[in-house]
Amino acid sequence: MQPFEYANPTTVKEAVGLLGNDAAVLAGGTDLISMMKEYLATPSRVVNIKNIKELGGIKNSKNELRIGATVTFDELMDNAEVRKSFPALADAARGVASPQIRNMGTVGGDLCQRPRCWYYRGGFGLLAKDASGKALVPNGENKYHAILGNDGPAYFVSPSSLGPALIALGAKIKLMSSSGAREVTADKFFLTPTSDTMRETDIKPGELLTEVLIPHSNAKNATYEVRQKEALDWPLAAASVVLTMNGNSVSSARVVLGAVAPTPWAATAADKALAGKSITPEVAEQAAKAALADAKPLSQNAYKVQLARVAVKRALLQAAGVKA
Repeated sequence: MQPFEYANPTTVKEAVGLLGNDAAVLAGGTDLISMMKEYLATPSRVVNIKNIKELGGIKNSKNELRIGATVTFDELMDNAEVRKSFPALADAARGVASPQIRNMGTVGGDLCQRPRCWYYRGGFGLLAKDASGKALVPNGENKYHAILGNDGPAYFVSPSSLGPALIALGAKIKLMSSSGAREVTADKFFLTPTSDTMRETDIKPGELLTEVLIPHSNAKNATYEVRQKEALDWPLAAASVVLTMNGNSVSSARVVLGAVAPTPWAATAADKALAGKSITPEVAEQAAKAALADAKPLSQNAYKVQLARVAVKRALLQAAGVKA
């Protein structure tokens, strides 16, 4: 590991004053430490934010739920208001099957973690190219890569467990820098890089993610993930859904897919397919097919299309309380 300076601020103001182009934020450390060991991240300064009290806690108000950046997955799962009003978020947190990661991993860390693409983790760059500049993924080992939004140059899938649920729930993400605070909607927070120097999130140099704000609504919501095994594993496909109901009919829907594209993928075709209909297994299956209608699987990952359809269908039925 490359030597680095360690900073331990106790306030947000102090923390943002320590950030810069070559500084890294340390919260749970479940991603950063391993990247530093592999020399994929070589910050000259590491800023520990775990001791900043204002970044913690879950606070419920009349209009929204505020979740601090250092809230852990365990805290998220155990919170009564999250379980009651935002089961899609609780479902996503529960999907992280490792007790150790749930205990250490944070909301902010989940949203800011880097891709799990084995080409990137193997040192071939974010866009996975060889020395001549040719993309390695399309004709290489790509069974875990994107089936949507993969026209190039990015083929990795977004690693965030919470991102799809937060987008579907209409959340906002608050960022702080020395020049002040700004908010970005969750659907604009995730980006698809077009170069190796870009990041996958809309965090500018010197900014710190401080909290997530979720508006209250009476919408039904759920997340369903498909994994190869129930133990510690990354999902092969996931779906978060939010249904605003008018009696037994859907007045509006939001379906967001995870683990299938470089960003959490808004399946607007599925939203349209659900409008004005009652949720039944048949309607859920039609919406699932619409969600994946534009999928473009690579040479080894066509199986993910069906898995993503299953995730959408089961998330819809789960949210609506309908048995398959």
